[in-house]
Amino acid sequence: MNYQATAIHADPFFPADLPAADSTDFDHLRPGLLQASRAYLDHYQKIIRDLHAAGASGRRVVADTTHMFDVLISTLFDRAAADLNHGRFGKCTLIALGGYGRRELNPRSDIDIMFYYSGRDRAYAEKVSERMLYLLWDLGLDVGYSVRTQQDCLDIVEKDVTARTALLDSRFLAGDTALFEDYRKDVLSVVFGRNSQTFIRQKIEENQKRLQKYGSSVYLLEPNIKEGEGGLRDLHSALWVAQVKYKAHTLKELVIKGVISERERQDFEEALDYLWRIRNELHYLTTRKSDQMQFNHQEKIAEFLGYQNSRKGLAVEQFMQDYYYHATRVEHLASSLIARITQQEKPSNHLLSYLTRRQIEPGFYILRGELRINGAEVFEREPAQIMRAFLLAQRHQVPLSLELKGLIRDNLRLINDKVRRSRMMNEMFFEILRAPRDVGTILRAMHHLQFLNRYIPEFGRIFCKVQHDLYHTYTVDTHSIFAVEEILKLRAGAYRDKHPVLTGLASDIEKPELLLLAVLFHDIGKGEGKDHSNKGADMMPTIARRFGLNREDSQRLEFLVRHHLDMAHISQRRDLHDEQLIMDFARAMGMSENLKMLYLLTFADLKAVGPDVWNDWKGMLLQELYEKSYQVLEKGDFELEKRSEKLRKRKRNVLDTLSGEFDPKILRDQLRAMSTRYLMSYRSAEIVDHLRLSLGRGARTLALHVEHETQRGFSQVTISTLDIPGLFSKITGVMAANGINILGAQIHTRSNGEALDILQVAGTGGSIENPQKWKRVEDELTAVIEGRVRVDELVAKRRPPAFLTDRPRPRFPNRVDVSNEISAQYTVVDVFAHDKVGLLYNITKTLKELGLYIGVSKISTKVDQVADVFYVQDIFGQKILQEEKVAEIKQRLLACLDEA
Repeated sequence: MNYQATAIHADPFFPADLPAADSTDFDHLRPGLLQASRAYLDHYQKIIRDLHAAGASGRRVVADTTHMFDVLISTLFDRAAADLNHGRFGKCTLIALGGYGRRELNPRSDIDIMFYYSGRDRAYAEKVSERMLYLLWDLGLDVGYSVRTQQDCLDIVEKDVTARTALLDSRFLAGDTALFEDYRKDVLSVVFGRNSQTFIRQKIEENQKRLQKYGSSVYLLEPNIKEGEGGLRDLHSALWVAQVKYKAHTLKELVIKGVISERERQDFEEALDYLWRIRNELHYLTTRKSDQMQFNHQEKIAEFLGYQNSRKGLAVEQFMQDYYYHATRVEHLASSLIARITQQEKPSNHLLSYLTRRQIEPGFYILRGELRINGAEVFEREPAQIMRAFLLAQRHQVPLSLELKGLIRDNLRLINDKVRRSRMMNEMFFEILRAPRDVGTILRAMHHLQFLNRYIPEFGRIFCKVQHDLYHTYTVDTHSIFAVEEILKLRAGAYRDKHPVLTGLASDIEKPELLLLAVLFHDIGKGEGKDHSNKGADMMPTIARRFGLNREDSQRLEFLVRHHLDMAHISQRRDLHDEQLIMDFARAMGMSENLKMLYLLTFADLKAVGPDVWNDWKGMLLQELYEKSYQVLEKGDFELEKRSEKLRKRKRNVLDTLSGEFDPKILRDQLRAMSTRYLMSYRSAEIVDHLRLSLGRGARTLALHVEHETQRGFSQVTISTLDIPGLFSKITGVMAANGINILGAQIHTRSNGEALDILQVAGTGGSIENPQKWKRVEDELTAVIEGRVRVDELVAKRRPPAFLTDRPRPRFPNRVDVSNEISAQYTVVDVFAHDKVGLLYNITKTLKELGLYIGVSKISTKVDQVADVFYVQDIFGQKILQEEKVAEIKQRLLACLDEA
């Protein structure tokens, strides 16, 4: 991998007539060397950056950067050593290691060098290294260095696999050439020859640990271009293993030795060039060395590479889709080469059955624990046999061999529309989906080999598809496969203890393969732009015909894809105590099987988005929506004729329970002051607890009670006080000031002027069980209600200073929607904004200033984006129907969000 630099001439930039100096005046020479070095770097770094900006390849820039430092460092070495040993070089040679040794320096790469000396010349080597290193450090360069002898190198080869790896890429820079030849013979021969099997095993283990640290998925949100999967280190690891195994120093040597083909060599070089170009731009964008492509970097790199916003998507999404596509190719290149080598490394003393070729079906056999094929002609004669390969791998629980994977990739062109529609092909696919095990493993293999893209062309449109936000951790295709695996986990009982209802439903579905298809396809419309649910649903009849599904299954598949967002939306952002809402949703489901499958799909979708998206609060809301809707479907409407009897019975239960504690007349007055909606929303036991809190408050301003739902990850706070204007705004402000997140709120004002607010809240770790914290909340809220403390001052203290704010993140426009169609009693206000401390307080304060009363609030946060919902009425308890008032609500809320 030696590339010829062209931007920088070999002539040193330094003045040729600088004095050689004797041992007493090197310090006199040093300022001139430093000044010349700075001028040299400034001059050529600008040339290289201009070349990069003009479109130079990644290979050109890293080669020129390397050459620039070669000239600088070799010149400095010569000057640092010139006056020692009476002007003759001592026994010391300067060697480039690691990426510098490979001639692969990016703009902010570390420079790794080794001062190699013969045992008797230690003082000389240390003096030269000291002089050089202080110069390099004064130039602001990141230099990794070592001063070693032959024995030092041999010792470290035995102990440190990382150091041994760095030595693999050794390259002469300056100094004693004869000594470097000795180094090649005495050290490098050992580095390449000693314990190759151990080295290969250690590098593979090191690789696995690296991926665990930096991300073991190509499709991570902000990938590390060097250390993450599909990055530069994948290629380097494969090449290091190949170099040690085959004693080859370059890609060309690997071709000559027959390890890789010329096409593979070109693929490696193209992959390196692509990643280098992006890494070069990333290094130029950052003020310090960083290899993680953060969101703001992605947008700038996309612009630099010429991507533009279009109907296909945002420029940054198009760029990242291409990046992930290249990353999958890198991962395939690297893993294929390593698999080829490790396969040869396997010991031959296995069981006889392991070594015996076992024919399982015509054209297919198992050998060495892998599925193999008799030859490419099997696929050429019958392309549907590609599907059989996956089916047999699943049935016999063996992986596809490397050769078989290659043949599948090479023969994807054979899968045309006729093959896709073949009965054999589709029956085998559905057999894979119905299997009791390894469904996820096979789907991953199909995806990795890009077979799914060919078999289901619509799925190919979401291959490596990116959504540029913090919410979606993975690309659309990967998320879809992860979601399928969540259903499989339910089916296998992995969530039996935590999600018993969902686990039971997963085993009760009539056609589990249809559910898996719906989950696999739920986001397939994202390849077509906005309104992906409907666009994806519109694809289902075509896909269903191709699969040979009957009309009922086709319609159900279409229904599930079209409505896959409904349950999450309604449960998290709508009032689940609204009977009409539940009835309308249940009617939309049509039958309980649709509801069951949609519930399972919604769970899988949320679980597979990312680690911070699913929580038990959302799970509880989903289950509540499912159970209420299921009751309607199974028993008909809410039997409204029994509503009055239910109310009377609930009041009798409350009176009977509390008569021994409170005056029955006071209790009857309290019950008369309660709204029908409140009485229908809570069970008798809950109403009893609420009344105990209210009546026990006495003359106090406020009574507060907290219960902890530890397993579900939230605490429930019940607050009793007298109703005052802006009460809920004051509550949200005090909660924000104490770092408490409000998940949901039910606000009840009785006709006697008492307020009962019930909040579900959480901290960063779930429920908040610190009694001192709740005492502080109670004291502060009492002081705020009594007017002794200003709530906005409390919130201001909680906000972090500007220098502690997060790094840039994707931002989306703030939005406010106002609807009078959702609820019969309330106007519903949906607010979409970027999350921040005190946001809920700012919104509720604005609603109070608008003269609106909040009846229900639901807070939904998608990592850094919130969707807050408020059910509001005017001061007369009516909806807001005037168009000018609705317009004012939108305008004032947007202004409030923009100010923050």
